[in-house]
Amino acid sequence: MVNRRVLISAAALTLAIVGTARAHTMFLKLESFFLEPNSGAIVQLINGDFDLSYNTITRDRMLDVSLVGPEGRWHPPESAWRDSAIYELTEDAEGEKDSIDTSVLEFETGASGTYVLGVSTAARVFDLSGEDFDGYLVHDGIEDVIAVRAAQGRTGEAATERYSKHVKALLQVGSTRSDGFAHELGYPIEFVPLDNPYELRVGDDLRVRLLRERSPLANHLVYASSERHHSHDDEGGH
Repeated sequence: MVNRRVLISAAALTLAIVGTARAHTMFLKLESFFLEPNSGAIVQLINGDFDLSYNTITRDRMLDVSLVGPEGRWHPPESAWRDSAIYELTEDAEGEKDSIDTSVLEFETGASGTYVLGVSTAARVFDLSGEDFDGYLVHDGIEDVIAVRAAQGRTGEAATERYSKHVKALLQVGSTRSDGFAHELGYPIEFVPLDNPYELRVGDDLRVRLLRERSPLANHLVYASSERHHSHDDEGGH
């Protein structure tokens, strides 16, 4: 079996904007996505990119935190969360180390099986100038919205951005493969795998369904990335 990380995340935003420089990307990150049954696990809720979390997520913004395994769905209590400042190795001109602020969840696994962990956040609303809004669309490559605004003669118009984030991660606990990977958490938008990623091998296709309000969402712009591709992008590759 190939040891790989499996991350599936989606950000749900109204007004057809997928993200902004201010919103960042959110995802769940573990040291290993292979865990032992009935053992402790630590998850970072990253709000930034693959290498850096820009801030913690306050508990009042977490509308749902769910774990689904062979024993059903449960919700870790707020006390299972803590905020952590992780210091980078690099130092600034004054010799001070930069810190990475992230929210951390600690929980206990149960029986062997394939688990899904999800976090859904409350919406935030921002008023943006036309220049800022168009700049974010270009920065994030939201080509369909850029085309619609151009067709409607609305390029350069101010906009109100309303965004929320809904993320999932798949965890393999022990050796038993189970159907937890396909569990729908009922978030406003979410990816649901059609195959268990932990039963796939290098070169296999991972089929997923994108749902909005629990219904399939077709012809929607979706971006995928990974730590490896992210590193290549930083070096000028793709």
